[in-house]
Amino acid sequence: IPNKSELSGLWFPLGFLAIATLVYALFGDSSSVTMLGIHPRVVVGLRGILFAPFIHGSWEHLASNALPFAILGALLFTIYKEIAYKVFFLIYFLTGIWVWMFARDSYHIGASGVLYGLWSFILVSGFLRRRNDLVMLSFFVAFLYGGMFWGLFPLIPHVSFESHVSGTLAGIMCAIYYLRQGPQHQPYVWNEADELPDDPEAPWNLPDEEKENFKG
Repeated sequence: IPNKSELSGLWFPLGFLAIATLVYALFGDSSSVTMLGIHPRVVVGLRGILFAPFIHGSWEHLASNALPFAILGALLFTIYKEIAYKVFFLIYFLTGIWVWMFARDSYHIGASGVLYGLWSFILVSGFLRRRNDLVMLSFFVAFLYGGMFWGLFPLIPHVSFESHVSGTLAGIMCAIYYLRQGPQHQPYVWNEADELPDDPEAPWNLPDEEKENFKG
């Protein structure tokens, strides 16, 4: 049964998804909402840095992001709770800014850029902190999401691979920047108290002449 601390780590990612769900339920994929996405190198498109992750093109688009976002968000806010908000918002805004600066001339919407950022942060942090459990969970989420690796390439015209690349780079940067903060790898140190008391009657503690007798 999850404890109170673990449950408290769920409210932020689930709250984020609840807002995204409400936005689509109220407005759908209307052009007026889509225009609140990121429009690169257009001043009015800057507002998309704030709004784009809450806007989705279909229920399928939202659903495909929801489960991996909830898993990765829960991992971030339970395991890295001391730095979780810093990491999340740094990924959030860096991804949006880089999409606005470098992406193709179109409206970019959806939470997948932030999702890729959470994924790469947890994956790289797991490697750097020697947390094999986090590495394995990251690969599981990548499998669950349907092949995250391919999302980094311009294979599907209507998918913003630029958001995926930007989020991935933001997550890697955060993993390196915050390496000395949050949970650290604790190597096992041998303690003399862990040793069992030596038996004075053991063969290796016998006098030399008795050792010979023991061997015979």
